[in-house]
Amino acid sequence: MWLFNKDKPKEIWDEAIQWPLGDIEAAERIRDICRSATDSAERIGGLAGRVDAKKKKPDNRQIERDTERYERAARTAMEIAMKMSDDLMRDSAVSEIVDLCLKADDGRTARILFRAIQAASIREAVLDGHPELRQ
Repeated sequence: MWLFNKDKPKEIWDEAIQWPLGDIEAAERIRDICRSATDSAERIGGLAGRVDAKKKKPDNRQIERDTERYERAARTAMEIAMKMSDDLMRDSAVSEIVDLCLKADDGRTARILFRAIQAASIREAVLDGHPELRQ
């Protein structure tokens, strides 16, 4: 436990990457990053209208930690995705990041990333899961 005079555990997106990373390893790493940051993204996205029963207002420090955690995770995942050479694997990885962004209610970033998906089958799968991206 880091509370007892030990270091905080590192997040998966803070770990050093041994480049070059293959496309399969990159896609797996992006998937792990998105899954690890899902809890923070859901707390951020569900914040509108949610209040703690005891305090009557959300904890600002927790909101700031969750926001920073989500943004670092999304940024790292996007950086890894940009370096992928296989189009289908990159599109699949970007769809994971789009899902993370939508959980955090970051529609602007999700739409930008959605437009980067080139494979029709992956675009349709994302639209089936998130019809709000249709325009």
